Amino acid sequence: MTQIRSHFTPIRRPGELGVHSIDGFHMVVPDLKEAQKFYDAFGLDMRERGQVLDMHTVGHPHRWGTIGEGRHKQFAHMSFGVFEEDFAPFKLRLQVIGVKQLDPPPGFESNGIWFRNPDGMLHEVKVAEKSSPNEKSVFDVQSAPPGAQGSHSRRDSKRVRPRRLAHILIFVTDVSAAIRFYEQVLGMRLSDRSGDGVAFMHGIHGSDHHMVALAKSNGPGLHHLSWDMGSIHEVGLGAMTMADKGYSKGWGLGRHVLGSNYFHYIQDPWGSYAEYSADIDFIPANCDWEAVDHPPEDSFYIWGPEPPEGFTINHEVRS
Repeated sequence: MTQIRSHFTPIRRPGELGVHSIDGFHMVVPDLKEAQKFYDAFGLDMRERGQVLDMHTVGHPHRWGTIGEGRHKQFAHMSFGVFEEDFAPFKLRLQVIGVKQLDPPPGFESNGIWFRNPDGMLHEVKVAEKSSPNEKSVFDVQSAPPGAQGSHSRRDSKRVRPRRLAHILIFVTDVSAAIRFYEQVLGMRLSDRSGDGVAFMHGIHGSDHHMVALAKSNGPGLHHLSWDMGSIHEVGLGAMTMADKGYSKGWGLGRHVLGSNYFHYIQDPWGSYAEYSADIDFIPANCDWEAVDHPPEDSFYIWGPEPPEGFTINHEVRS
């Protein structure tokens, strides 16, 4: 059973070392203009900066990620934020457990610590402001009273906008080995898993049910970027807007068991997905969440349409 230690919810777990947020990510795609078109349609605030695109959410100051252009689609790296007082202990931890520290990749100036996960994906730990939530995100459910219309016309629909990056699901070759890495190196904790197929990791200083999810594949890569929405209505309206713009391939509307969030996935031009997500479980810093190994039937959804064929294919693995 999940246990709450007190009624007060702190913004960090005292005396323990762990990352507090995904501070950002970088990926490469073959066509920056197509990336800008897709994510603009999705509702993000895409900003050109030299040879890259910066990914923002409207009304939020944080830059969630960057996109560069290259020959093949590649999810290149993730940066994790830590509190300033934890940076030196993190550096020592990596030295003690033998994680090789690397120089930043070309074009990225950083005072952070760079290293690779077991599948060779580049990671960074750096001092950063906490961008993961400190409490459960507001979820809006509106119902009209008797004698009043609850919906609006399609022409009066407002464009939906994601509020923040919710989580990232990456492919790994060994889920159990990846769990150990993210626990031992980054101080994250397992929320739930389903055998050796998929696992969900949260931050110990208060985060959604998962900041990082891990799915088994034959190589590293990105499955999806998940973006927080305010209601099921926004999830559905976002999916309809994307379909109207020609991006109809995906999966949803449905609800997950693990994380409990409502979802709709839209496939991007390179085979990975952008997820509209709403009402995901939240794990406070003073909560000891009991991780459970769930049966395969619970690893995808509690209701919704069947996942499309090829939903779990890693398009970054080239034969």
